[in-house]
Amino acid sequence: MSEKIGFIGLGVMGRPMASHLASHVPLTVYDLDPEKTAAIPGATPATTVTEVGQEASYVLLSLLNSKVVEEVTVGPEGLLHAMPAESTVIDLSTTEPAVSRSVAQTLATRGIHFLDAPVSGGEGGAKQGELAIMAGGDPNVFKKSIHLLNTFAKSVVHLGPVGAGGVTKLANNMIVASTFATIAEAFALAQKNGLDCATVYHAIKDGWAASPVLDVAARDIISGEFNPGGTIDMLLKDMHYALNLAEESQSSTPMTSTLVELNQKAQQLGLGQRSQAALIQLWTQ
Repeated sequence: MSEKIGFIGLGVMGRPMASHLASHVPLTVYDLDPEKTAAIPGATPATTVTEVGQEASYVLLSLLNSKVVEEVTVGPEGLLHAMPAESTVIDLSTTEPAVSRSVAQTLATRGIHFLDAPVSGGEGGAKQGELAIMAGGDPNVFKKSIHLLNTFAKSVVHLGPVGAGGVTKLANNMIVASTFATIAEAFALAQKNGLDCATVYHAIKDGWAASPVLDVAARDIISGEFNPGGTIDMLLKDMHYALNLAEESQSSTPMTSTLVELNQKAQQLGLGQRSQAALIQLWTQ
């Protein structure tokens, strides 16, 4: 008899991850938007979180923020009250490590395991099934779960106890945010000196500035469309999480503090729902 696998949250990242998973295992899916549940080929739509969790061996989450993760896992109608003992929740969201630890402790009171397993690679990586996953949790639970993660990832690394995945993801996003900001600033400087951004990109893309972030940012800057994928609002949320973690850890993060200020200015310009490369408009508008 096959395991029951659930997936909750079918947004920009969740939908392609769930689609890859549904091509390998029987999958039950849930999202607040019923149209999204109907759009996963081969999956069984559910109408509530409880329906996903009942008799499930695994439930994977791709949710907006820490608050939603708490609500879906340990809230009054959360998975805590639906999933059987020895089942596992895998949180693919970018969640604050302290929240992940708290959720894990609460789920454990019912014998439910928890992995924090945030992903990196953007919408393109999710669609191609080539995400990088950084996981925290019991190593034996991780080993039993990796076959599911491998359906949409090219790299899956176990880093330590619950929370370790989230710490690594925030470090990852600090690097990503600083790279987007520097690319935007640099291309604005090039523009103001009469250079064509497409030509600048082709000149530098095979040098030391090369990166997937450069490729995505340059595409948006050259087209001027700035269609998300990831948004300035989403990245700013993660930077606030990083600052919270830095405060808990008594760690100095001056670059990240500056990035928060820059992204807040972009929000004030109405750019919050644009892609992160739209930061260039701080210098070009």
